[in-house]
Amino acid sequence: MGLQILVFLMTFSFMEFMAWFSHKYIMHGFLWKLHADHHKKDHNSWFEKNDAFFIFYAIISIVFFLLWRHGILEIGLSIGIGIFAYGMAYFIVHDIFIHQRFKLFRNANNAYARAVRRAHKMHHKHLGKDHGECFGMLMVPFKYFKK
Repeated sequence: MGLQILVFLMTFSFMEFMAWFSHKYIMHGFLWKLHADHHKKDHNSWFEKNDAFFIFYAIISIVFFLLWRHGILEIGLSIGIGIFAYGMAYFIVHDIFIHQRFKLFRNANNAYARAVRRAHKMHHKHLGKDHGECFGMLMVPFKYFKK
């Protein structure tokens, strides 16, 4: 049980790096066409092409569940749940809290909430794929807590 909890925590933590890496080098790189609509001020639809990235990580999570289920990888369940839990945290922070796709958490105003909003605002000030900053999500650079 201890190993599974450790693997879950390590996977969840590693996903912050994966979010930063894929956001900086994939979304703002060769898959910019899928991510570009997320940086536009006007949206024609509630859905964005950018939402395809959630599907990609969901599939990876499901693969780890299946590897566990079929006895191929004992820690597959912990990895799958870690990816899923990070995806849920990302969705809650990014899509619900920051972008208000659902009108929840509007009044959150603690130091962490303000820092997350500031960092994401700095990321979105760049409408193109170049010259971006703050590509992570849950771990916010310390400078955004100071303002």
